[in-house]
Amino acid sequence: MKRKKLRHNEYYDMQHCFDNLYAQSVNGQNFYNLMSLISSNDNIRLAYRNIKRNTGSKTAGTNKLTIDDIKHLSVDEVIGHVQNLLQSYKPDSVRRVFIPKANGKVRPLGIPTIWDRIVQQCILQVLEPICEAKFHKHSYGFRPNRNTHHAKARLESLINMVGLHHCIDVDIKGFFDNVHHSKLLKQIWSLGIKDKALITVISKLLKAEIEGEGVPTKGTPQGGILSPLLSNIVLNELDWWVSNQWETFQSNHEYKHNGSKVKELKKSNLKECYIVRYADDFKVLCRTRSQAVKMNYAIKDFLNKRLHLETSDEKSKVINLKKNSSEFLGFSFRVKRKGKTRMGYVAQSYMTEKAKTNALIKIKDSIKAVQKKPCAETVWHYNTVVMGIQNYYAAATQIMKNLSELSSHLSKTLYNRLKNLRKEATFSDMTNTLQKRYKGCKSKLYKIQNMVFVPIHAQRHKTNLCFSQDICNYTADGRMKIHNNLKAINKSVLSYVMKNFIPNRTIEYNDNRISRFIAQYGKCAITGIELGKSDWHCHHKEPYHLSKDDRYANLIVLHESVHRLVHLKDENKIKTILNALKLTHRQIEKVNQLRKQCKNYTI
Repeated sequence: MKRKKLRHNEYYDMQHCFDNLYAQSVNGQNFYNLMSLISSNDNIRLAYRNIKRNTGSKTAGTNKLTIDDIKHLSVDEVIGHVQNLLQSYKPDSVRRVFIPKANGKVRPLGIPTIWDRIVQQCILQVLEPICEAKFHKHSYGFRPNRNTHHAKARLESLINMVGLHHCIDVDIKGFFDNVHHSKLLKQIWSLGIKDKALITVISKLLKAEIEGEGVPTKGTPQGGILSPLLSNIVLNELDWWVSNQWETFQSNHEYKHNGSKVKELKKSNLKECYIVRYADDFKVLCRTRSQAVKMNYAIKDFLNKRLHLETSDEKSKVINLKKNSSEFLGFSFRVKRKGKTRMGYVAQSYMTEKAKTNALIKIKDSIKAVQKKPCAETVWHYNTVVMGIQNYYAAATQIMKNLSELSSHLSKTLYNRLKNLRKEATFSDMTNTLQKRYKGCKSKLYKIQNMVFVPIHAQRHKTNLCFSQDICNYTADGRMKIHNNLKAINKSVLSYVMKNFIPNRTIEYNDNRISRFIAQYGKCAITGIELGKSDWHCHHKEPYHLSKDDRYANLIVLHESVHRLVHLKDENKIKTILNALKLTHRQIEKVNQLRKQCKNYTI
């Protein structure tokens, strides 16, 4: 999904603009006129593109509208409406939804209206490159290209490579519900975002009325598109404060390399500490217990006085990883000695008890679903649940031990509920994909309607790598590590296609025709010839006047002459075009297929 969004920047010719924002932010420049960029035509079209496929876009806000109510509007209508909203912005009330958690509690989500989500997406697209240049490199939550496994890998590298075994666990009480609005706006200003009109809009978004609860005085609503970025802005100050105590400590003396700097720092009274953060969940690792205890008090004090956030005294503690375990992102970490005779220690990771309980509940529910409706579809759903758990927790060094425990717990459930429904299966009954995945697995297999149940315990440990800091969405070299640019497509033609939209047609049609043009590499679907600015047409397979269907699947890009050939009924004109195009038998078959869908006779 993240790669697709990066491609979308190229579709709408915004990548160069975002790259400039990132470069200016790296150089410490301030930004005073961002609203003109946020409300630009291309940025609004890109925002529509980025959110239309999100599952959340189908969820209605307080005004009952979804993306389906917008996609029928023309490009000009959508752009005009968003620009009018931004001129004197007043967000609609936010719909409150409670999502049940595995522990029986609920998580409150705030669902903005679809128009407010598009506005937030417009702001996010412009703010993200500016903020990415300022964020600390070991913050991993809600950021492009980074994930929980990168945060876990960084924590393990600090334990294994740097030899830090004293961990500070700090729990922030209800972080998302307690963000201080005034402090957040000042932090945005300090990042160089000094557009007062934009800060006014963000302030109004933060204070949007919550249905049934009133106007919030603090917090960022979970569920808003802009909230993850805003939460990172809040805690970015903590990242840099901890980092500047040691890791990025500014010395007046210039050292040849970082190793010699660290050697001298160790002679000082400074506390050796490193932070790893994923959203509001973070760990700070220290060299000694006394350093960790001092840092623990300092961090609590910083959060309270500087960020106006409370911490939980019961859950905030200093842990010696040689003696006790610490939990982070669903994994439990502990330090063990390397072998019996070898010196040194290494991190071991397990699924937490909470993670095992959640996995048990999920798999049991999918087994019950198979019992109610024993078919290939429900068995495949069971397989996706099991493989999802395996994929995430494969990063744990003790994954096989944890999954074997789960498997033994669930064997009775599987037997009692499905004993009369399932049949014995062999490894060859699996699909090729599953055979590749579970090669070498020796386990008794079962199936329903030729769909084999995947073995729960069959997952080896996969070592995760630390995040490569060279990867970046906003530099040419950084993008090369993520994906190849759209090299095969003539950029000038693509730019022409994007800019010359059809005003009286829907935004859905104009967006999907760009997708179809790119998917066909700017070539005719029938002849395969490269299309120019004026000789390409976008054709509805099922005629639009009958179907009113602007979906991607109903569109195909053709050369102008081929498009005429699909619709023509005059035999002489058809012969003239056929003589000029010299189509092969296979190409004529394709044309006839399109003609049949248009209710025309075959040629």
